[in-house]
Amino acid sequence: MTNWNYGDVWETVADIQPDAIAVTQGNLHVSWRELDRGADGIAQFLLDLGVVQQDKVAVYLYNCPEYLQACYAAIKVGLVPVNTNYRYGDDELSYLWNNADAVAVVFHGAFTERIEGILERVPGIKGWLWVDDGSGPCPDWATPYDDASKSAIARTVAPWGRSGDDLLMIYTGGTTGMPKGVMWRQDDLFVKLIAGGTRHYPEHGGIDAVRAALMADAGSDTGMGTVTLLPACPLMHGTGWFTTNTVLAEGGRIVLLESRKYDPVELLDAVEREKVNGLVIVGDPFSRPLLTALDAQPGRWDLSSLVMMISSGAMWSESIKTELLAHHPSMLLVDAFSSSEALGMGMSVSGAGNAATTAKFTLGPDVKVLTEEGGEVDPGSEEIGVLALGGRNPLGYYKDAEKTDRTFRVIDGVRYSIPGDFAQVDADGTIHLLGRGSVCINSGGEKIFPEEVEEVLKTHDAVLDAVAVGIPHPTYGEQVVAVIELADGADAGAGRPTEAELIAHVKDRLASYKAPRRVRVIDTIGRSPNGKVDYNRHRSESIDELDSAP
Repeated sequence: MTNWNYGDVWETVADIQPDAIAVTQGNLHVSWRELDRGADGIAQFLLDLGVVQQDKVAVYLYNCPEYLQACYAAIKVGLVPVNTNYRYGDDELSYLWNNADAVAVVFHGAFTERIEGILERVPGIKGWLWVDDGSGPCPDWATPYDDASKSAIARTVAPWGRSGDDLLMIYTGGTTGMPKGVMWRQDDLFVKLIAGGTRHYPEHGGIDAVRAALMADAGSDTGMGTVTLLPACPLMHGTGWFTTNTVLAEGGRIVLLESRKYDPVELLDAVEREKVNGLVIVGDPFSRPLLTALDAQPGRWDLSSLVMMISSGAMWSESIKTELLAHHPSMLLVDAFSSSEALGMGMSVSGAGNAATTAKFTLGPDVKVLTEEGGEVDPGSEEIGVLALGGRNPLGYYKDAEKTDRTFRVIDGVRYSIPGDFAQVDADGTIHLLGRGSVCINSGGEKIFPEEVEEVLKTHDAVLDAVAVGIPHPTYGEQVVAVIELADGADAGAGRPTEAELIAHVKDRLASYKAPRRVRVIDTIGRSPNGKVDYNRHRSESIDELDSAP
């Protein structure tokens, strides 16, 4: 039985390499000693609030060293860090913190006014830690983060200790509905993630194995060295946070961007300046602007340090992978198919001259594609099934037994995570991902998965981004509507595609029934920072606009 806890691992790293840099953001470099000691101060502040074991601490921050340090602090004293989407409005914020039973919030000063508007709606919060970002003074109801972080002179320990059963909880909104807290035992999450890391600690080795590996590399000229990872996506989402936690557990370094809006030029500058080895993105929403910057100034950036680019959470087009590899042929592009409640469902790896086909993945070792009756889909049969992931999985959704029972099911004695992703299995065993069933369109009895239509639309030169939704139809039940964001320059004169042209573009590549019947052009798709789309909003707006059209 294993008993991994991130607090134990990170403290071990800090003890062995206290002067090594743990986090870099612009000109700020935070050593492991500073990260660890500051986390002790924040941990003591939390204990002084009168918290109890496994109380929840909400982290309401943009990407910054304090984000990682606050999570570390909570874990040190057996509390549960809870991510908070910084795009949420008043109702969403109050819902999240009340649903999570948060007792403390760490927040950037920029959010002060919004918090003041909901203080009376979140009575369970005992303490507020204000992170100075130059947006104004600390409010009188909060404590400056820097003051709290400097309050400890030694390791802070909770009376109840810590264990592998302690939770990490990540709230995920998915594509529909209110966000739900996915509960992971730290032991299960650590084992799941470290298996895909650079430094593979033996599963049953424990802290002794961590210490031995770090000390061996510290005293050797032939060790693996320090891995430098740049998560370009927000830490408030699983793609950024999970990969970051893993690299920190390996004794690596995290590089964070300073801008609060994605800037591919800033990213490329940071890769060159900090000699980044690994870059984490979210599919096309991040890679397309990155490619545009590289095309505009080929040869400007030295990318020789970059070994791997990792994506998860959104579609990553084959054409974009091919063009990225043309700029840096020696790197690998890893497209990981995972979600907060199902890590390791599949991946594809692309190298120079071999860009993996869009939405095609090699199955993970614990994955099956199941029919509605619970049997396995036969490879090459073209039958559509649902992905089911066995092995170490979350305990479920916080305070939602019904959704937990729907998603985590026992089949033939094996507990699976089945979040609702549909796929076909090719004859060679690879999967062709179709999409999440919750946004599936049913037109004339045929199932149409939006992602499949969207991917084809985005291959049109005039289309920057696209969403496909189903709206009511009196004969077919639903009809497909494409919502389009045009590429720069495509909205002028003869360059603007017609509705008929876009529909024909899809019909040339997919079955005719999958093609949109109507096309709407809007200024922006409005993806969230993790690349997700609000399908409900686009569906509602499409119904309103097309129903009112002459």
